[in-house]
Amino acid sequence: MQFEVWAPQAGRVTLHCGGVTSALVRDPLRAGWWAGEAEADDGTRYGFAVDDGPVLPDPRSGRQPDGPDGPSAVVDHDRHAWRTQWAGRGLTDAVLYELHAGTYTREGTLDAAAERLGHLAELGVTHVELMPLCPFPGRHGWGYEGVSLWAVHEPYGGPEALKRFVDRAHALGLGVVLDVVHNHLGPSGNHLPAFGPYFTETHHTPWGAAVNLDAPGSDEVRAFLIGSALSWLRDYRIDGLRLDAVHALRDTRAMHFLEELSSAVDALAADVGRPLFLIAESDLGDPRVITPRAEHGLGLHAQWNDDFHHALHTALTGESQGYYEDFARAPLTALAKTLAGGFFHDGTYSTFRGRRHGRPLDRTRVSAHRLLGYAQTHDQVGNRALGDRLSASLSPGLLACAATLVLTAPFTPMLFMGEEWAAGTPWQFFTDHTDPELADAVRRGRRREFAAHGWAEEDVPDPQDPATRDRSCLDWSERQREPHARVLAWYRELIALRRDQPDLADPDLEDVKVAHDEDARWLAYRRGDVRVAVNFGKEPARVPLGITSTRVLAAWEPVPPPDGDGVLSLPGESCVVLTQE
Repeated sequence: MQFEVWAPQAGRVTLHCGGVTSALVRDPLRAGWWAGEAEADDGTRYGFAVDDGPVLPDPRSGRQPDGPDGPSAVVDHDRHAWRTQWAGRGLTDAVLYELHAGTYTREGTLDAAAERLGHLAELGVTHVELMPLCPFPGRHGWGYEGVSLWAVHEPYGGPEALKRFVDRAHALGLGVVLDVVHNHLGPSGNHLPAFGPYFTETHHTPWGAAVNLDAPGSDEVRAFLIGSALSWLRDYRIDGLRLDAVHALRDTRAMHFLEELSSAVDALAADVGRPLFLIAESDLGDPRVITPRAEHGLGLHAQWNDDFHHALHTALTGESQGYYEDFARAPLTALAKTLAGGFFHDGTYSTFRGRRHGRPLDRTRVSAHRLLGYAQTHDQVGNRALGDRLSASLSPGLLACAATLVLTAPFTPMLFMGEEWAAGTPWQFFTDHTDPELADAVRRGRRREFAAHGWAEEDVPDPQDPATRDRSCLDWSERQREPHARVLAWYRELIALRRDQPDLADPDLEDVKVAHDEDARWLAYRRGDVRVAVNFGKEPARVPLGITSTRVLAAWEPVPPPDGDGVLSLPGESCVVLTQE
């Protein structure tokens, strides 16, 4: 079997494979690459030593059976017998569901999660978005400090478990999206610097030296990241990737890394004959991220829309701390702007940032399905001091309002696991660092961060305490109890309505007409013949729809028809979807 590794600064590289050590030779055709052959098959352990240093895992390791610091293992992807013929499923008309494999079930494995996928198919979800799966030290964590970007965290079940998960999802008609992190690697278990210039001091990020996308040696680093992305899509038959914090990818080259990646993914989609897509998490407020390459954009297929989330969150909760400050002055006005225009910050002044931010989105050219809309995500729940969900502080009626806005807005909707039944469990920040000093630093840093915002340090959960992870696991028995069962039924009804009403699948932002009353706390919008009205206030609201002949498609509370003047009387903390007759 052929082994190879990029180590451009090495004077000697040895392969340690199956108990046998052999010297690799320089590849005469590829600068910096070393290659050699050894007897190996699926599961054989191996590693590389650079200049007689310690034996380290392969940067392109497909499996780390003993964790990030142990030897790599050969993975023969051709051995897996796929059971499901899958034509693929694109983002158009999609409903995504963000899922963390380690807390979706108490068992915390991909196989256990796969057993619960029937719930999502019944709910009406079209795609499962898995949070990062790359290996990290310890058993439990969010996954954003992963290393070995081609491998699957062994406690989740390793490579074969992911393939079984994808196979099961596809059999149920569900696409699979994987969250990948290209902007940094974990602080522990990252051995890439021993091999080459994977990082550069030219730029710095919140995690230290930036991933090398534009300094000397960056051609190979970019190829490394793109190869990893294509492996998930090809070898695991995943349908799309969510790219973490693309604003932290520092790249000054003429062709941005994201443009190169999107080109490679589109080429693979053409080769395998099924749709593949990239979703960015972007804080740039820049439509060029989701503008096709032919129109001088970066060519990503969609992005998370935090502006919509922030406006909705402030309208629901009244919170105004941190980045919510920009939206909290007039939350319904902010919500109306995002519903009709996509972005709230489109060149406007951001108090939180102390400068102008964003760029206008051309509603005539950008399809709304390229923006993901959501009321909750792992970030917006887990990065709170107590990891409290909206259900911890809002009435079922307001939760129904949030669901209505997410599932009838022009954006591609995304739910966070458990949201659909108003889960009573929190989702907290948890880690399992094996390095005691790092564990203590994370613990102290977390408590210090929230102490600055008025929290008592002893009230902030200890990320290293196993109970923090355990509290974050979903309680599946809640679904049968009230008020959870009623909320779940509402989500099912709205998702079915989105599928059955063509106007709700229309991604034309120009066709969205919004009205609101900041003081009376109601907001209404039109999408074709469909009217949506929500009342965030506790008292009934009079909503001028301007039409008298309507049919209720879905209502959280009973709603009488509009009066002779076309005014709808909407109960407090309630919502309704109607169609014009």
